[in-house]
Amino acid sequence: MVVRYRWTILAVGTAAQAAFSAVRQGMPSLGPALRTQFGLSLTEVGAALASVSLGILLTLLAWGALADRVGERPVLAAGLAATALALVAAAFAPTFPALLAALVATGMLGASATGASGRAVMGWFGRRERGFALGVRQTAVPVGGGLAALTLPLLAGAGGLRAALLTLAGACVVAALAAWRWVREPPPAPANRPVVDAPAPMRDARIWRLGAGSALLVCAQSALLGFVVLFLHDERGWGVAQAALVLAAMHAGGAVARIAGGRWSDRLELRVAPLRRLAGVGAALLAVTAIAALGAPGPVLVPLLVVTGALAASWNGLSFTAAAEMSGRERAGTAMGLQNSLLTAAGVVTPLAFAALVTATSWPAAFALLTLCPLAGLAVLAPLREEESARRAARGRRAPVPATVSVNPS
Repeated sequence: MVVRYRWTILAVGTAAQAAFSAVRQGMPSLGPALRTQFGLSLTEVGAALASVSLGILLTLLAWGALADRVGERPVLAAGLAATALALVAAAFAPTFPALLAALVATGMLGASATGASGRAVMGWFGRRERGFALGVRQTAVPVGGGLAALTLPLLAGAGGLRAALLTLAGACVVAALAAWRWVREPPPAPANRPVVDAPAPMRDARIWRLGAGSALLVCAQSALLGFVVLFLHDERGWGVAQAALVLAAMHAGGAVARIAGGRWSDRLELRVAPLRRLAGVGAALLAVTAIAALGAPGPVLVPLLVVTGALAASWNGLSFTAAAEMSGRERAGTAMGLQNSLLTAAGVVTPLAFAALVTATSWPAAFALLTLCPLAGLAVLAPLREEESARRAARGRRAPVPATVSVNPS
């Protein structure tokens, strides 16, 4: 029964992350509605998209540390309930500055879902299932974003921006109640469990390198997923709902890729090496997409956008798993919070920088220049590949711990 309960934890953790991801990843599909209601420029739309990420950046590390101290249940329940209140404030914001303030608050409170849900899943799954489990949990990001991309434009069209934001608030309330009802602490670890010998996350150069390299990778992901609706709407003349379907397909492909990538990493017993391979293929596809953006017909461009977007979103679960395993269960919340803070910092800067780049050059040129980010990320992450291989070899020299004594070996 205890072992089976891990699937309940995975379901609730995934739902909690999906509820907030629908906010963060779904906002790009509301770009045209934001622009219409508040009379915004493209750069101001970028500021609105970045505001949630800014709020996340301000509190991610604190939420992760709090989850390490008091557990995941109170952090998820209280944080998501407060997120719903912030979304209500955004729905009734009378001016654009008031909307920005409410969206920043939404990010600050919704960041509770990120580290706490990942920490909960890590605690209930052993190493040989952890990549798969955290990959499933990470599908919450594209799944939440995909569902939002499909539904939010329709809600905004029928009831305005307010209806879309209130729906997101309702989803956060449901996720908060589920977390309070079903999230539990994992069973105690056995006394002979190997102890992770690592510095505190804030002093661990590996965590900082992992976060910095992943932040460079997330620039491509953030720009591509954040602006594809506006690109198809403004550059190709597509309707908003039609363009949002492409975004939804990118998110769906990303969900499948995250699960497959996690399972692949479990078989390899590695996280960084498969992460770099996925990112390398994604960078190559992004370069091809930039060429196609020059004028390729829709039947060529759209599949490229979908596949490139899916690959750009495929590696996140591996990055979080690597951070958690480097630090161990007891400090996983802090490690994932720090790593995610660096990713979120890139998510704050990217919409503003990419919008300015498109304005100064063109969509194809901006996509082409974007490929430099994942290439730089691959170089930053390279030393971790060798370090991880050495850790795997060291584990192989230890006496194995019986699989039945615990569900959460580090």
